[in-house]
Amino acid sequence: MAGSAVALALLLAGVATVASARDDTADGKQPGAAPATVRVPGPDSADAGFARDMAVHHQQAVEMSFIVRDRTQDEEVRRFAYDIANTQANQRGMLLGWLDLWELPKVAAGQEPMAWMTTHGGHGAHGDHGADDMDGMDGMEDAGGPDGAFTAHDGALMPGMATRTELDRLRKASGKQAEVLFLQLMTDHHTGGVAMARGCAELCTVKAEKRLAQGMVEAQRSELDAMAKMLAARGAKSRP
Repeated sequence: MAGSAVALALLLAGVATVASARDDTADGKQPGAAPATVRVPGPDSADAGFARDMAVHHQQAVEMSFIVRDRTQDEEVRRFAYDIANTQANQRGMLLGWLDLWELPKVAAGQEPMAWMTTHGGHGAHGDHGADDMDGMDGMEDAGGPDGAFTAHDGALMPGMATRTELDRLRKASGKQAEVLFLQLMTDHHTGGVAMARGCAELCTVKAEKRLAQGMVEAQRSELDAMAKMLAARGAKSRP
């Protein structure tokens, strides 16, 4: 049933993708006017880079959510994981749908993950930001590499992503141990995701994508608060 729900979310995401794209191209048009031309960002744009990278980032969140569903009987964690899987599968469908709409490749050959943030001068590169804007950025800046660039390692391609070793630990854990590890890994994952989404909200030019990115920032911040409470209830806390 969970798999069917995620598949439905992807289908609805495709419909929403086309609708949002039309909304963004109809600015100033009167009813019955000829449809506007879809604005197509370049292959090296922040819009395309974010769509590609966040689709990959979201896919791992969906994977981790399904893993923990099978490793615990705790209904609170299972419901929370299902909500994440459903939401992020839906958003991933929208991001991939935009790339199809723009006729851009889903994988950029020769381009490192996160290159769009440093190339276009986003967060983690330059700029003045308030205290709230810096929430979640430490993980990016301390991840290794010059100018706060993230260094991919052990399958973790972007900030907050779990490594292959950590995913193997989650698959082998059970009960409370699986719950705590999932919540810790997903806290890291959301922290990196918020930083990436904030970068798109600042740098992307397609309005529908900027709105989606800002929505991700707000929703994942709320989920970070919820996970902190769930960890505390289990006598644990997020990782340093």
